[in-house]
Amino acid sequence: MNSQLSATARKPSSSGSLDEKLDEKEHIDVVPELPHVDEKGLYDTKVHPASLHGSDIGEVFAEGPRLIDLGADGKERPIETDADYSTRLISLDDDPTLPIWTFRMWFLSLGLSCFGAVLGQIFYFRPQTVSVSQLFLQIISYIMGKALEEIIPGPRENARVSTPDTWFWRFMNPGPFNIKEHVAITIMASTASDSALAISIFAAQDLYYNVRPNAAVGIFTLIGSQLLGYGTAGIMRSFLVYPTFAVYPQLMPTVQLFDALHRGQEAIMQKKRLKFFWVLFVAIFVWEWFPPRPSSPTLTGISIFCLANQDSAWFTRIFGGAAGNEGLGAFALCLDWAYVGAGGGSIGSLFTPLSTLMSLYAGCAVCMIAFCACYAMNVWHAQNFPFLTQLLYSQNGTEYDQLSILNPDFTLNEEKLAVQGLPWYAASQLLFKISRTMYIGAAVTHFFVWHFRTVYKIVRNYRTNDCDDAHYRKMKVYKELSNWWYLAILVATMAMAIATSYAANSGLPWWGLIVAVFFAWMFVPIIGTLYATVGYAPSIENMVQMLGGALIPGKPVANMYFTMYGYNPVVQALSLLRDLKLGQYTKLPPRTTFAVQTVGTIIGGLLNFVVMKTVINAQRTILRSVQGTNVWSGQQVQSYNSAAIAWGALGKPLYATGTRYGFVPYMLIAGLGFPIPFWLLHRMYPKVGFNLVFTPILVAELGYLSVGINSSVFTAFLLAIFSQYYLRKYRATWFRKYNFLLSAALDGGTSVIYF
Repeated sequence: MNSQLSATARKPSSSGSLDEKLDEKEHIDVVPELPHVDEKGLYDTKVHPASLHGSDIGEVFAEGPRLIDLGADGKERPIETDADYSTRLISLDDDPTLPIWTFRMWFLSLGLSCFGAVLGQIFYFRPQTVSVSQLFLQIISYIMGKALEEIIPGPRENARVSTPDTWFWRFMNPGPFNIKEHVAITIMASTASDSALAISIFAAQDLYYNVRPNAAVGIFTLIGSQLLGYGTAGIMRSFLVYPTFAVYPQLMPTVQLFDALHRGQEAIMQKKRLKFFWVLFVAIFVWEWFPPRPSSPTLTGISIFCLANQDSAWFTRIFGGAAGNEGLGAFALCLDWAYVGAGGGSIGSLFTPLSTLMSLYAGCAVCMIAFCACYAMNVWHAQNFPFLTQLLYSQNGTEYDQLSILNPDFTLNEEKLAVQGLPWYAASQLLFKISRTMYIGAAVTHFFVWHFRTVYKIVRNYRTNDCDDAHYRKMKVYKELSNWWYLAILVATMAMAIATSYAANSGLPWWGLIVAVFFAWMFVPIIGTLYATVGYAPSIENMVQMLGGALIPGKPVANMYFTMYGYNPVVQALSLLRDLKLGQYTKLPPRTTFAVQTVGTIIGGLLNFVVMKTVINAQRTILRSVQGTNVWSGQQVQSYNSAAIAWGALGKPLYATGTRYGFVPYMLIAGLGFPIPFWLLHRMYPKVGFNLVFTPILVAELGYLSVGINSSVFTAFLLAIFSQYYLRKYRATWFRKYNFLLSAALDGGTSVIYF
């Protein structure tokens, strides 16, 4: 992104009251270029703000210093660059004296962490995959925080019960529930609510292999595998958190909601924004409530083409998509925000940059053509299997019996495999695996041709040149956590991982674990840069499983552990980096951010293990069945176990050179060359926009429609065009004030109705 801001038009002053407002508040500038920011984070060029619209003045002064950049036509310029995100969407306001470690912060953090961890783990065993949304936790913690502000006595003005002004009562209730408490609670609770990847391993071992690691091994494996990524991320935060180019666009709804809830409550414009949020929050809550089921089939997908021709299988394959694995969802409309919205994820039509979304939807378009062509031409015997499916099959179309080819110790039996034969993939599932293999190569090349020079410069000058990001400079008043702490965590968790791996009889040798962790460490800066700049980080899980199958063949359980240590640290690293950036945007001290994430991880690991054991002991038969019930399902465990057998036990026979799918690993090399033509074209024609084609995203989504409900894709595409093109370009002021709050309200309201 270009950090240069365009020229700004100014109008003559017509009101003396503006000068008085400027003197009373921290100053805001309308400047032709991004100004120098002093050590306090304030712009050092003080100019008359008369060129601002009246409504903007109240909003800007209420929320702290930020830029309002006007174009030559006197209208606000669209949000386009990384500096626009940093200085025009997010407040620079900060009060270092705000208390954080209060009773209500600890009470709500620990309480919501336990609630989120238990609920998230129960949802793991539900038939419909639902996660505990960070927006849900953000909203519920605000409501409870404001309630405790009124209920708990404290030495504040207008308190219902007067108390002495002592440290104890200041700890219990120091005053209004503030933004720093709120951010800390949200980070800890959301960290604890994610079901750890190690749970899939323990559940699969228990259900399918009758192996039950004791509580100590299980809990330490959970904590170690989760914290391993933190050590990696902390060392890389100098170029994945501090600089302005690390935008993390997925954070914009969350940060703007924090601003709206806590800053400038007395300002008229801020009251309007807060009212806008709550009205839409209630509206979407009611909409998702009626009809009674949150995901009514009528709301999930409406396809005029399918209604016009209900007897055509091809119409269903192309235009259907309201049910799982039904079709590709071409031109279908979805009226259920649970599917259209981000759901608390990193991709959303209302906040992800348009160039990212267009690359994704271009991949979807090619995906539709490729799926249909392979099925119509019967490539890889595609017509013997369902159009969309994730299972393994025999060539005659019957489901493949995976356990019939394994020894009692669950290693591959070559003689049984010779009798049973190798399994087949549906064409759609194979194309998905091809795309996710190509993505790895494309991500590596994309990083080196587009971002390596920037990252290298930052790393090279880390000790001599200070970061000039405005938010980073505001954070200099807080103590940083030394890199030695992160390095110590990395070393300690590595030792813990090796010890628990042998104690759990995983079959993964120590050198295999080190290779897995090194692979994860190598991809954190590559995928982290994509995640920080364009808001997207496709999974590398398939690639890690393939690598594990090649290095440690014939051992599905070892492949599970290899995948956990090669893939999970990347996910955890991205989570810590995102939360550190959230802390930088909201001015939460770095040590606090790290502390609440670590505590949340430990709480989550403990409760994840307890809930998993409880559910498996009570619902073992149901979890092992293919269909499950409408309350309990083992589908996620089954899928993870199937992938481990396919890659761990059959990786070498399936993907060795010269075999049926032997070309799949070579797609990594094809992916390496994919970004080069676009880079060369941009060098030759820099104004055309070839730099806006994010090739890793494009190739990763060539198999995007291979699973699940696809009726929402076209609706999300239309919404992205409306929000990220029309509103951003032609309604720039409305976009800045309300677009991200709109996303937060819709996603938050939908999350609440699910709970």
